[in-house]
Amino acid sequence: MAMKKFINDPKNLTPELLEGFCLAYSDKVALKNEKHVCRARPKDPSKVALVTLGGAGHEPALSGFVGEGMLDISVVGDIFAAPAAPKVFDALKQINRPAGTLLVVLNHAGDVMSSNIAMQMAKKAGLNVKSILTHEDIAPGANAPAENRRGLVGCIPLYKIAGAAAEAGKSLDEVIALAERFNNNMATLAVALTTATHPASGQSIFALADDEMEIGMGQHGEAGTGRSKMKTANETAEIMVTQLLEAVKAGKGDKVLVIINGAGATTLMEQFIVMRRVGQVIAQKGIVLARARVGEFLTVQEMGGFQMFVAKMDDEMLKYWDAPCDTPYLTVR
Repeated sequence: MAMKKFINDPKNLTPELLEGFCLAYSDKVALKNEKHVCRARPKDPSKVALVTLGGAGHEPALSGFVGEGMLDISVVGDIFAAPAAPKVFDALKQINRPAGTLLVVLNHAGDVMSSNIAMQMAKKAGLNVKSILTHEDIAPGANAPAENRRGLVGCIPLYKIAGAAAEAGKSLDEVIALAERFNNNMATLAVALTTATHPASGQSIFALADDEMEIGMGQHGEAGTGRSKMKTANETAEIMVTQLLEAVKAGKGDKVLVIINGAGATTLMEQFIVMRRVGQVIAQKGIVLARARVGEFLTVQEMGGFQMFVAKMDDEMLKYWDAPCDTPYLTVR
């Protein structure tokens, strides 16, 4: 099927979407240096800043979470492509402050390469910056080396918890210690039903038969744990949540945060039905569903499927998850 999207010149996709995004949320975000989405009301420089980077095409991530209590700058690359290292370094220079900056990087090859070069440039320039790599995808195995596990929707709650700690005046070392503790207690699995098209080329990013699904597929069509025939919502939810609870070592009495993240074409109806079964399984195991969210946070154009995220929470993490924030796509009062 030919691609059907409301776009103009494919070469201008990213600047046009960012211009529209910042126009829609001008009270919260502003566009600077072409591909830097920044807070409209900058944080006090006495507080730690949070910066992230990643390709466009996954809206509302990542720029939808710039604002009070979360990110200070999102450095945006072209569709499904990492921004160049100099753009990342420019953002780090722009936000540089005595309190320091935390650079949050999702584990994808291009993002890692750009961030590593930018961090080298920052060190040479004497900037006070530390970085953290999210790698919560358990498709390669919960105990696989971190470099083999992709960063998926887990970046969003990490922005929330680390951002709230920074807003509360915690030091850079305190913020990164909390972020690392959360990073080591979260896990994500994705399931795909139908493909997406790359909006610049119109090409499908993978292929699945009409009666197939794939658990573990990455957000750019990377291979998962194997294809299977379609399963019901309950069957799919049970397979995924069981693996995720084991990955974070959640047992009776533990508290968990669960996020069902729609990939772009999966309806809220389906996501809520999945969430229903997840809640039942968690309750049967004597685990406490402390917090939950359902919706689209990090999408892949019109891909059918969802990502299921689970984190084992402690009281400090819950405190910062509940703290106020005000961003285009997540607001807590």
